[in-house]
Parts: sequence; structure tokens; C-alpha cells
Amino acid sequence: MIGQIKTALDQSGIEAYRIAESVQESLECFFIRKRLDQKRRTYLIDYSVTVFRPFEKDGQKMLGSSTVNIHPGMEEKEMLDILQGAYSAAALVCNPYYELTRGKKEEMAPAKGRFAGQDLEESTRQMVEALYAADTAEEVFINSAEVFAKRVVKRIVNSRGVDVSYETCQVSGEYVVQCPKPQDVETYHQFAYRDAQTEELRRQVEEALSMTQARAKAVKAPKAGEYTVILSGRQVREVLSYYLVRSQTGMVYQKYSNYEIGAPIQGQEISGDAVTIELKAKEPYSEEGIPMKDRILMEKGTLKTLHGGSRFAYYLGIEPTGDYRSIWVHEGSRTLEEMKSEPYLHIVSFSDFQMDGFSGYFGGEIRLAFWYDGETVTPVTGGSVNGSILEAQGRMTFSKERYRDENYDGPCAVRIEGVKVAGE
Repeated sequence: MIGQIKTALDQSGIEAYRIAESVQESLECFFIRKRLDQKRRTYLIDYSVTVFRPFEKDGQKMLGSSTVNIHPGMEEKEMLDILQGAYSAAALVCNPYYELTRGKKEEMAPAKGRFAGQDLEESTRQMVEALYAADTAEEVFINSAEVFAKRVVKRIVNSRGVDVSYETCQVSGEYVVQCPKPQDVETYHQFAYRDAQTEELRRQVEEALSMTQARAKAVKAPKAGEYTVILSGRQVREVLSYYLVRSQTGMVYQKYSNYEIGAPIQGQEISGDAVTIELKAKEPYSEEGIPMKDRILMEKGTLKTLHGGSRFAYYLGIEPTGDYRSIWVHEGSRTLEEMKSEPYLHIVSFSDFQMDGFSGYFGGEIRLAFWYDGETVTPVTGGSVNGSILEAQGRMTFSKERYRDENYDGPCAVRIEGVKVAGE
């Protein structure tokens, strides 16, 4: 099919292009309580074609682009019409000129981890067993779950010689935990792993069951005021995503971010933990075919890498790295129990939690938290959190214990002082 697309591009007079082929095999399982309700296999092939059009505007070199999808079995005339339409649309996109990724044909990079080379049935079985391992009580239980195992082979070909391919394997899912008494409560949870992290999933479910049981007992919101707040799980990654977003070349070039290599991006004064974050290359190539590798994003609060694709790297005159989504964060200085030695509000679940990469503000509505007043721990629900990482970053303390999911491996908790809470 790629050969047919290249022929159609040539016939359309399109000299600069990128073709992305995705072949996906998946197994999808749906459960009611512990009973398998449905199971289905899918096999999908998708082609995405980006065409580039160089031109001049007001004496300046431009490179417009447009992306379309091509379906297997598409007739030649329809393919030609779509590609020619994309080429016309590319003339309306006035991006300053930049060079496309150059490369050569490489051997396919196989998937890594225990899912690699393993039948989807076996991968699913392992993670389903882990999912239900802690589901042993009658008063709180998983009432429904969906588990998806998939294997994807991607190939990227462009007009500058790039021809690379690689395989990824993943098991992901979502589940709902229910506790009928004293009030009927349901909580929603997700997971995604590229390796058989069975123990991590079992631990996550244990926490979800306990959290839902506590949520059924929570009847009031915390009092409004400033708190020492502990965030845990996915919220820790959301807070740290601020540094991931601000260090993107697109943010820097467009002056949404003032980050530069060597800058103390965690602030000049750090009384808490100086943060070290590594960028993890979960795929061997970016969507443009750029070879990817692990890199240090920031070391003890100092920026070491700007990351991004060809376009903005070219504008900035730096090496393109590809876009990163996954981070590995060095452990913190305190255990979770040490963080809880003084009064705190430990928020374990939000209805929604957001980290604004532009302003640095974070917040969300509290679904479940535990308030410790120095003597008693009380489950609370309701109210909301509003804070700024720019104000808090020098005083953040991270846990020694870790949390893992598809795109995060790092401390499971962060302690932030002086966070505003809207409550009763």
C-alpha cells in the first residue's frame, strides 16, 4: 500500500511527504463483576499522509503542510483527489521554512518487555488476574471492567530517505469500583502498561477498593482555608507535567516559555526537594522518524534539554529530539508516613484535576481526601483546590515510594504547603 501511495504522490507532483502506516491487532475483554461478558478481536490498518508544499510569501520561504487519511483498498482516482486536495490546502498554511527529517531504511525495532512476542490472550490473562487479585470482599468490589491488549506495528516513510518501523505492545483498561453502604458510591479508575506490571496493578486496585470504601463514609467537605496538601498517584505526574510542557521547543519558540538550557527552572531557592526528571523514549522513533533516546530533562532543578520535533528545533537552531510523553523522576527525600507527621489534607481522588502549562496554576474538585488535624483522620469530600507551581515549586517534597503507569515512573506523592482549598 505504501508503494501505491508513493506512486500517487509522484503522479500528483508532490515531492515532499511523510507516510505513517499503523497495523494494530487488539483483544478487547469486557467483564461484569468477575464474569467475562464479551470478548472481541480487531485488526486495523491505517495510513496517514502528510504532504508538504514549499512556497514564498512576501519574499520569505514557507513550508505548508496538510495531513489526510488513506484507506486500504481505496481506488486510485479517489486517492489522487485526496492527495491533490491536501496539496492545495497546504498552500494556506504559512509556516516559515524548515527541513524535514533525513534518514535511511532501518531494520524493524521489536517491542520490549514481557508482552513482546506474547500472545494477546496470555497478556490479557496475566493482567486480568492481577486486576481481580485483591477483589475478595463483598462490601466493596469491582462491578465492571474493560481490558484491552494491543500490538501495533508502525512504519514511517518520508521523501528524505526515512524508512523506519517498530513494534509496541500494551495492556490497558478501566474499571469501576462500587461500595453500596453506607451510601452507594462508584469510583472510576484507569491503567496502562507496556510491561506486565502485575504487582503494580494489584496494588493500585487495593488502593481503589480502600478509597471507594472511605468515599462511601465521607459526608462533608473540608473547611475553607490554606492547607499542607499531599497529592498522590496520577496527580503527581500532572503537577510535574508543567516542566515537560514548558520545555517543548514549540513553547519556547512561540515565547510562551522562557526556558533555556542551564536555567534554574525550579526557582532560585529550593528548600524542598530539587527535582530530577528523565525523558524516557518509549518508542525508538518519533512520529517524524527522528531516532529517540532517553535524556535528562532537568537535573536538581536545572534545565538540561529542550525537546520537540523538526520544525521548532530548526527555528531555534538546535537538535530535534522528537516529542516526549513519558518521564522517570528521581525519588524524593521523605517516606509517605514522614509526610503525614504534621496536619495535612491528603487528596487521593479528584473529579477533575488540571495542570495549566501556560500559567502554572493547578486545581480540581475534591472527590475524596483525608484530613488529619493532628489527632484524627477524617474522610472528606467536596470543595476544590487551587494552587500555583510557581509559588510552590521551591517547597515541594516528594515521597521515596513510587508509582508507575504507562508514561510515569516516579514518586507516588508530593507534599505542598500553603495550598488554597475552597470548602465549607
